[in-house]
Amino acid sequence: SSIVSIKIYDIAGREVDIIANNMMISPGSYTVVYSADRLSSGIYFYRITANEYTETKKMVLTK
Repeated sequence: SSIVSIKIYDIAGREVDIIANNMMISPGSYTVVYSADRLSSGIYFYRITANEYTETKKMVLTK
């Protein structure tokens, strides 16, 4: 099992949402559905952290 966090950041690096915060997750593949209703169109970053692993990726939100 891993402790997983998924957070969303705006272009300025401010945290704007938390999808998962220190959730205990078993090994496997997962799909996350995210509703960005509260966010404006623009460029955002999502950061996935699982134990010692961290990955940050860009996403473009268009409404």
